[in-house]
Amino acid sequence: MKYDSAIAANRFGLGAKPGELKKIDSNPRAWLLDQLQGPSRLPGELSDLPGTAEVLVDIQDLRREQREMRAAATDQPAPDIVQKYGQKVRGHYLEQTNARYQYAVATDFPFHERLVHFWSNHFAVSADKQPMPAVAGLYENEAVRPNVTGNFADLLIACEQHPAMITYLDNQRSIGPESMLGRRANRVQRERNIGLNENLAREILELHTLGVDGGYSQQDVTTFAKVITGWSIGGASDTGRFAEGTPGEFEYRDMIHEPGDHTVLGTRYSQRGVAQGEAVLRDLALHPSTARFLASKLATHFVADEPPADLVDELAATYLEGGAELAPVYEALIAADTAWTEPHSKYKSPHDFVVSTLRAFDHVPNNTRFIVGALDLMGQAPFRPGSPAGWPDSAEHWGGADALYKRIEWSNTVSRLVGTRIKPVELGDDVLGATFSTESRKAVSRAETNVQGMTLLLASPDFQRR
Repeated sequence: MKYDSAIAANRFGLGAKPGELKKIDSNPRAWLLDQLQGPSRLPGELSDLPGTAEVLVDIQDLRREQREMRAAATDQPAPDIVQKYGQKVRGHYLEQTNARYQYAVATDFPFHERLVHFWSNHFAVSADKQPMPAVAGLYENEAVRPNVTGNFADLLIACEQHPAMITYLDNQRSIGPESMLGRRANRVQRERNIGLNENLAREILELHTLGVDGGYSQQDVTTFAKVITGWSIGGASDTGRFAEGTPGEFEYRDMIHEPGDHTVLGTRYSQRGVAQGEAVLRDLALHPSTARFLASKLATHFVADEPPADLVDELAATYLEGGAELAPVYEALIAADTAWTEPHSKYKSPHDFVVSTLRAFDHVPNNTRFIVGALDLMGQAPFRPGSPAGWPDSAEHWGGADALYKRIEWSNTVSRLVGTRIKPVELGDDVLGATFSTESRKAVSRAETNVQGMTLLLASPDFQRR
């Protein structure tokens, strides 16, 4: 029982802030349950950001300017236009990153915020291709954040229909072979069947719902890809057939949708238009393979790299019994004894380490590059997992001597910047509570300087794990 407050704050939350353990001592589980609805109102850091549609239109205007310059000159656009585009995209990326981490460090709803980050990584988009750096943070706020305690089907549909996901996996380019446009194109170019892109369909089945061993076939992937042809973005061109729709928002285009009934995982879908794809997603949300896949990921994230099988079974059963409602699954996770029996069972990712450090220091950063630089150094750049699979969630990926050295290096830097006013042993007691071991306390207390003691605290196994 004496470990429960620290486990609640550091494993379920984002790391304790000074004084936080005392607030939750009386009932750590109730403290977590109270956070499930999240804040009643988003703070200015998040709510003041422009919307995805506004950002995409802004970027499209710059691209149009580039095209016009290419047409007017014979060469490449002027270097200042290219630079302007890069600065614009980078500016949006830094603004969204700054908002995300300022809120994560300051929030009094850290469990809810961890759930946001968990699902954002589950439905990952990566800011490695244009224009993703400009919208990845907005995608998290618009599609993920409002749905993390609702029904998984609603979260699933919101993510798959968000312009960031459509763009990231190129579904706006997917054209049904028998669609109006597909037949017309194939008459002109008979040698090739143009248009169908399976990226989004494959990732939905493999990464977002059933899992790689979830029982689907390649035929299911191909058919599902046909079902979601036409899921696109409004105003994708200035003129012509892709100009309709509100620029930068989800748009269903019937002219590129594969017509007719389609069978996915043995179920025949006769709906028409966008409703057909939504029906498939709602059935996928209720599939037993989806329940087990999501239960396993949640248990891995919150309990252990190899979670107890009975816990996974319990979470999956709760998910199915509740019709894919997520709040009962979180409640079952909080109620499970195995979630509270092993302090320090999870090795922190760089993201967790940086956020928990700044929460411990009660320091909300105002320099975005400080956060971005730290996470770049440790190999977890914000919104850049590098693939739709998202960031790994195990010590095997984040451990190693070189990785630890980089953490120590950053710990020393941040201790010099913001940790000199704090006594390391007192801070260890305040944010680690009963999980601050005798061995770590002794090492920190013997440090020759305050900065050295703080660095030892941050590098200790007690702080590096949650």
